[in-house]
Amino acid sequence: MAAEGQLIAQNKKARHDFHIEETYEAGMVLTGTEIKSIRNRRANLKDSFARVSQGEVYLHNLHISPYEQGNRYNHDPVRTRKLLLHRKQINTLIGQSYQKGYTLVPLKIYIKNGVAKVLIGLGKGKKKYDKREDLKQKDAKREMQRAFKDNQLGRE
Repeated sequence: MAAEGQLIAQNKKARHDFHIEETYEAGMVLTGTEIKSIRNRRANLKDSFARVSQGEVYLHNLHISPYEQGNRYNHDPVRTRKLLLHRKQINTLIGQSYQKGYTLVPLKIYIKNGVAKVLIGLGKGKKKYDKREDLKQKDAKREMQRAFKDNQLGRE
């Protein structure tokens, strides 16, 4: 499922550290000051992860900065937040995330039709040599594009 909407935060390191096999779009249970902070792009996905417990999916370590205009009603920046998914999706995630090496990684936070959504991916951790191989492929692709671009400019 592709993220459609206004991008708020992105976990760029996730695709470097994990092989993402499936993605799911989920809503988040937020307080009033949290959604205001998200709309101000004050969210950080670094070091966050999702976990299935008691038949529900929760997002841990997502940092949403306190809202500047909020007073005593402000929220805890790194509280655990519940994700909203269909029961069938949760059951699928329960079966897949308990397999060895699989984890739920938040990839993006975005606003779609006025509602904050998070794109979570089912990922398997990469080994060091996998990461090096990906970097080599990325560099080779960049070099090919650069050579193609230079070739196109030379023909004109």
